[in-house]
Amino acid sequence: MSAARALARRYGLRVRFADLGDWAASQLRSEYDARAREIRLNRRVAAGLRGRQLRRFVEFAIAHELYHHRQWIGDVAPSKRKGQREAAADAFARDRLRNG
Repeated sequence: MSAARALARRYGLRVRFADLGDWAASQLRSEYDARAREIRLNRRVAAGLRGRQLRRFVEFAIAHELYHHRQWIGDVAPSKRKGQREAAADAFARDRLRNG
């Protein structure tokens, strides 16, 4: 089990693949649903990946959404601007990938 998936489990979050729709020019990798206590990984993105790329996508996406969960539960103070929240979640995910 990946480190991010294990952390999601400790937080009581379910992780699953789902079709997150068509976002035209941009690509939605994943989403966090606080009410469902769930992280959804975009099946459309994963379908085009194999091996190490797929594992990296899964690990990064879960870690990114874990940051949002941590904001939701008050472990991390959320920024007011969406762009800043997303950049912080990406930085958290990159750090998790580097440091486990």
